[in-house]
Parts: sequence; C-alpha cells; structure tokens
Amino acid sequence: MAASELIEEEEVRIPVEANVTSTNSPPPTRPQRVANGNPSRHASAPTVEEDGSSERGGLCSLRLIQSLNSKLKRRCDYEKICMKEEHGDDLPNEWWKTGVAFLYAFFNLVFTTVVITIVHERVPDKSVSPPLPDKFFDYVDRVPWAFTVTETNGLILVGLWFVQWLLLKHKAIVGRRCFFLIGTLYMYRCITMYITTLPVPGKHMVCAPKLYNDSTGKIWRILRLISGGGLSLTGSHLMCGDFLYSGHTVMLTLAYLFIKEYSPRWMWWYHWVCWLLSVSGVICILVGHEHYSVDVIIAYYVCTRVFWWYHTMANNHLLLFLCPGAAWNPEQLPVQGLVEPGL
Repeated sequence: MAASELIEEEEVRIPVEANVTSTNSPPPTRPQRVANGNPSRHASAPTVEEDGSSERGGLCSLRLIQSLNSKLKRRCDYEKICMKEEHGDDLPNEWWKTGVAFLYAFFNLVFTTVVITIVHERVPDKSVSPPLPDKFFDYVDRVPWAFTVTETNGLILVGLWFVQWLLLKHKAIVGRRCFFLIGTLYMYRCITMYITTLPVPGKHMVCAPKLYNDSTGKIWRILRLISGGGLSLTGSHLMCGDFLYSGHTVMLTLAYLFIKEYSPRWMWWYHWVCWLLSVSGVICILVGHEHYSVDVIIAYYVCTRVFWWYHTMANNHLLLFLCPGAAWNPEQLPVQGLVEPGL
C-alpha cells in the first residue's frame, strides 16, 4: 500500500498536541491534588473564556494536522517520481521493414555470386601466377579436412542462432538487424573482390574452366552456387577468385556476435562454446589454405566493427534515425549516454 494511502486513512489518528493560548486568557489552572497524589474530583468548571480558547486551540490543531498531512502527501508523491519505464511490449514489430531488410540481404548474396562468376574469369592461371607468399602458410602445412571443419562449425553456429532467434520476443527487430548487417558486409565483399583479384592461395585448389562469353553457362553456375549455399560440402563452389575478404569468416564471426548479444549474460558456458566453434572455424580456414591470412584478418575487422558501430547507433536514441533496425520512440529520449537495446 502506498504511503499516501496510509496517510489518508490515518490522518485523523496523528497525535498532535497543541498548546495554543491567547494573550488575554488566564493561565490554565492545575487540578488540586490530595494527600494520595491523585487529582481532586471536585474540579472547577471551565469558564466561558476558557471554552473559547479551547475551541480556537482545536481549530489550530486541526489546521496544523491538515498542513502536516498535505506536506507528507507532497513528499510521498515526490519520492514516487521516477523515470518512465520502457515498455518492451509497446515496441512496434513492423514486419514489413524486416521483409525489406531480408530482400536487401538476399539481393547482396545473389549479387555476390554474380561477382564471383565475373571474377572467376579474371583469376590468373596457377602456372602463370603462383600463390602469393603468406607467413602462416610458411609455418603451417595444409590439412585437407580442415575446411570441412570450418563449414561444419559455420552450419552449427547458424543453426543455433536461428533457434535462438525463434525464441526471442522481438524477432522482427532483431531479424532486420541481422539481415541488414549480412547484406552490408557482403556488399562490401563484392566491392573488394571486384577491384582486386588475387591468385589462388594454393595449388591444391581446383577451379572450374573459364566460360568467357558463354552467358548461359555463367547463369547455370550462378544458380548452382546459390542452390548449394556457396559451400564446398555441397559441391557447389567450384569457382575461384572470392578471396578478399573471406565470406566464411564473416558468417562465423557474425553468428557468434549475434548469439552473444541477444542471449542472457548468465549463459556464459553457451557463449564460450559458440566462441570456440567460431575461433576454431576461422583457424581451420587458414590451416586448410583456403584463404590468405589477410583475407581472414580483414574479414574479422570489418565484421566486428560494422556490428559494434551499428549496435552503438541502435542503442543511442539520439542516433536512431540513422539505424534502420531500431524502434523509434520519442517519449523515451534520454538526456545523455547509451541506453539498453529496445529489444
């Protein structure tokens, strides 16, 4: 029960002793006492002046009680003032925005396969341009099954994130954040692959023959690459040239970052397991000699920075107009600093 309600119920019960006397009224007479110390039963009756002063004293006491009551009410109401609670249920889902973000990611993934097909025609022959020197390759010999571990770990992480996403309360908001980041990172990858074509990192790589002006064959390659998810496990990735930067590193890193960001902090064991899957998968890319070391380093740097920058803007209500995946609520505009995600 609130303090103000208790005051209203017991405002009459507040013991207040007021000794209000007028300047003209005589001092109150004390009751006479007998030998046993008890007051005498025969007390003189109050006069008319004493009755008037007692009535004025009662009014003053009542006013004093009311004044104290009103001050206590204002004090309690003041202490109850606090910041408005952020009601997570009031955040709009806006699934149409999630659909737009999904189309954005899907378009960039398809566009990546188109760029890979174009770049494949420009990759220099292994006999003409040998692999570039790489310090990691100088000290670590290639392990043939390492890249299979990478793709297996990637599939496990993506599956875990998908199940976790289904259990989230605000799936629409988190979903469009994920789609937006995937689309943006693969758009950057298309640019870096196209402007700089690196030779294959190892002579063990088998590249499909070049088609040159065969547009129909290129289209079939694009469709085959899309249907197989761009994985070597499915046998759909037979083209070379998509080295700078590593798409497998992007997916391994991004899946772990989303899993950790949108899961409870007390699930530290779950975070560590996902971190081990991500790190071991990235290391196996290099152990399998499927990418240069610079491909993996740039992919990790770009992925983590874009993720952190995006969520910094999403968590700052002053910058929400720059962040397409956040839910804007002007009533929750903070004065300073970052706030908790609206998820």
